[in-house]
Amino acid sequence: MCKSGKEKSSVVLSNPIYQTFYLYWALLSPNGINFEVLALMDIKSSLIDPHGVLNWDENAVDPCSWAMVTCSRDNLVTNLAAPSQSLSGKISPSIGNLTHLQSVLLQDNNITGPIPVELGRLPKLQTLDLSDNLLTGSIPSSLSRIKSLQYLRLNNNSLTGTIPSLGNLTQLTFLDLSYNNLSGPVPRILSKTFNVLGNPMICATGKEPDCNGTAPMPLSFSMNNSQNPQQSRTSNSRKIALAFGTSLGCIFLLILGFGFLLWWRHKHNQQVFFDGNEQHHEEVCLGNLRRFHFRELQSATNNFSSKNILGKGGFGIVYKGCLQDGTVVAVKRLRDVDAIGGEIQFQTEVEMISLAVHRNLLRLYGFCMTPTERLLVYPFMSNGSVASRLKAKPPLDWATRKRIALGAARGLLYLHEQCDPKIIHRDVKAANILLDDFCEAVVGDFGLAKLLDHHDSHITTAVRGTVGHIAPEYLSTGQSSEKTDVFGFGILLLELITGQRALEFGKSANQKGAMLDWVKKIHQEKKLDMLVDKDLRNKYDRIELEETVQEMDSQKSGKLRKEQTVQDAEPTNSLLQRDILI
Repeated sequence: MCKSGKEKSSVVLSNPIYQTFYLYWALLSPNGINFEVLALMDIKSSLIDPHGVLNWDENAVDPCSWAMVTCSRDNLVTNLAAPSQSLSGKISPSIGNLTHLQSVLLQDNNITGPIPVELGRLPKLQTLDLSDNLLTGSIPSSLSRIKSLQYLRLNNNSLTGTIPSLGNLTQLTFLDLSYNNLSGPVPRILSKTFNVLGNPMICATGKEPDCNGTAPMPLSFSMNNSQNPQQSRTSNSRKIALAFGTSLGCIFLLILGFGFLLWWRHKHNQQVFFDGNEQHHEEVCLGNLRRFHFRELQSATNNFSSKNILGKGGFGIVYKGCLQDGTVVAVKRLRDVDAIGGEIQFQTEVEMISLAVHRNLLRLYGFCMTPTERLLVYPFMSNGSVASRLKAKPPLDWATRKRIALGAARGLLYLHEQCDPKIIHRDVKAANILLDDFCEAVVGDFGLAKLLDHHDSHITTAVRGTVGHIAPEYLSTGQSSEKTDVFGFGILLLELITGQRALEFGKSANQKGAMLDWVKKIHQEKKLDMLVDKDLRNKYDRIELEETVQEMDSQKSGKLRKEQTVQDAEPTNSLLQRDILI
């Protein structure tokens, strides 16, 4: 349980933020890079995406929440599926770096160029469907190395050359190479079902014995047909009758299944909010939270209109809404409740916010759960996030930026010292610090938070967060503690001073080296004016700035800690030396 946030005490940010500051550049080193993210971003850059379905965030360290991407329980990319999305361009060779892929579905697009030979480096690939595109070149022989391949469709492209030997693919059960421009002999194919129709150099009439079949094919097709014509006609009639009967049966089953799906959805959509007797009751700590009807939130957001979107995150979209009583709220709708991590993120956010109650922490009005929806309802923050406000006009003045930093520090200190077990936020950044009507800072988005016993020094988890705000030791070891949040808070301070995102530091000065080394250098050279947001137009306290950066250069501990009481109004104290009244 957490202690009351009304207790009066005073705090100061002590020394860890800034020792870790100089480790920040390690985040951008090759040792801190998720190579699956790099591979996916290369794939995205090689494709032309007219509908924006590959709206992946290049700054993310975890691609498992991205659209069209599925991950394993170990957070490794196993499926890439973007069929019928009007994609064009080429398939990047970087796809070969996604070595845990089991399925690639890019059929029915307008993709051009060759099939990457790097696909042969995917030892776990089971399904590859590149049909109905505009692919050219030959079928790479490297595909024969994918011994796990079971389903291969390359039909309806413009592939040329001979069919490579696929005899090693002992698990292949379906192969379709039809309607290309392939030539030469057909090698032995162990697939139970195959089709090479529509290749003029192989199947001129479509009646050749090697054009399709349901049994293993010989090494090369025979030019002689010794079958009796009468037997052939009888056999064909039986096949037609069998195919017709099978088709009718399949159509009937499809209609029956579709009807059952419509009935099921109609029945379950009638119960539009979480009921106490449902199976999810044991999974979420409710506290005193209100449970909303789905239709109530649907009406409040004008059917989740795009005009009401306030922002988008890794797990969902946030909408502005107005309840029937006139209360303005923010409604967070999970993007995909079935995605890896989506349900866990929802439960974590409900439970963590139920535990922590403080004026500088975002409180939760309520939530909604249906079999297909997960929604969270928060108070509406009229001034948005710190990230958006730093880019808006008029700019935030120096005093407001200090107040924001102090408010965020109060909230984090409460999580670390006055909650038992303590709460580690793990994603402290400007986009997750919200501003109320009075520009008071409110720490939000607890979807990645973790509980940590006060007797434990750290907790080991999969790395989560945003590039530029992740402590180097967390990125390298997976060990998360208060220092993880302190590092993120330190980067937030630099964002408030510079008015720039973490990855933008130094760009305005054409700085090509490590950003934090640059900050230290300009401090030593007495050129701190280069660090300050130009929109402030020199309207800031130079003594406070000097002392703040001096603190950055001398920090040694890793905590937000309480100190003796010093009045906040004392003008000579730096931002880092001021007490933070709880």
